[in-house]
Parts: sequence; C-alpha cells; structure tokens
Amino acid sequence: MLKTRKELDAELDAPARAWLDTALTEAAHQATADEAAADGPDTDGTAPPSWELRFAAAGRHCGQRHADSVRSLLLIEARAPLPSVTRLYEQGTAAERRAVLLTLDRLALGATALPLVEDALRTNDTRLVAAAVGPYAAAHLPPHAWRHAVLKCLFTGVPVDAVSRLGERAHGDAELARMLADFAAERTAAGREVPPGLRTVLALTDPAPEHAPAPERATPAAPTEES
Repeated sequence: MLKTRKELDAELDAPARAWLDTALTEAAHQATADEAAADGPDTDGTAPPSWELRFAAAGRHCGQRHADSVRSLLLIEARAPLPSVTRLYEQGTAAERRAVLLTLDRLALGATALPLVEDALRTNDTRLVAAAVGPYAAAHLPPHAWRHAVLKCLFTGVPVDAVSRLGERAHGDAELARMLADFAAERTAAGREVPPGLRTVLALTDPAPEHAPAPERATPAAPTEES
C-alpha cells in the first residue's frame, strides 16, 4: 500500500528524509518550469530532468520497502506529463514500472496512458498485472479490454481482489459471464483446476438486484511498500 509523505517521514532515517526533501523540491520546481513553458517539457537530445534520475534511485536512498511510495510522490509532485511517465515506464525496471502504474490514477493524464496499462497486461509479471488493474484501469479501460484484464488475473494467479471496482464493472456483464464460463470449461476439459476467483467474479456478473455491488466508499490516496 502506498504511503503518504507524513508516513514516510515517520519511517525514514535522517539521510533518507533529506534526500526525499531534495528530490521532491526538484520535482516541484520542474513542474513549475513545465507549466511556464507553452509546449511543456521537451528533453529530446538532452538529459532528463533531475527528478527522473532520482526516480530510479529511490530504492537505493530510501530503501526498497519504500521505493514505490517515494516514486509515486515524485510523479505526483512533478505533475508528471505523459512523455515523462512513458519514458520512466519504458526505460524502467519492473519495480519502476510498477510504481508508474500504481500512480497513473493520481496524475492528470486522462486516458492517454492506457498504452502503458495495455503493455503491462501483456506481460506475465504478476506484480505488473496487479498494478495495471488498479483505479486507472477501472476508470479508463474499455469493456472488451477490461474483461480480458480480469481473465489475465485469473490466468496468472493474480487475486481478483486486485481488480479495482470489480463488483461495479462486472455487475450484469453477460459477455464477461460467457467468457468466464468458457474459461472454466476449458480448464475442466484439460483436467486443470478452475481458479477460485473465477466463481467470485462470475457471481458478480449476476444482474439480479440482490447481487448488485454496494457503493464503494472513497478511500484516501495512500502510497506501496513492496519493491
């Protein structure tokens, strides 16, 4: 679960807090500079902004346990535009890519970052798949792609609890129900176990009022500890 700045300050030692202060200040300055430039940031042929370099170094300075949270705060403080987000994802390690995916819903990107989610869903890295089916995907993935994302979770063993707004989007989805039934039949015919999460999702597709999902309560944004 992603930690807030206050939570990080309580857990980091003095050198790590000082490094984070500097990194976030640089990110904030870059955001101001980008907003002052009519065309936004352009680093083609030049070194990337300093905060992007700190993004990669977060685990080394703040510990791998806090790396996701630190990277998420950097993205937010920089008000990272799509070129930066894409560059950090494409050039990053799996841990850095996960931090990008976990933060997409907190950036003003609209649906423009969907290619990053789609890329993560093409992998078999369960950490990336789990991060890719968070709030951003729930808000922006079109129905067909979202259904396949749910199946991807079942196929790779990612708990369906990772799928944000699962009950809301699955409710009354007859096509998802058909896909789940087909998937279960294929697994059974092959003598393989049907993932327990499949039945959970299948029940959520029931359009009956008594199976309608309860409204989700808004929860405060909170930056993960895993690396």
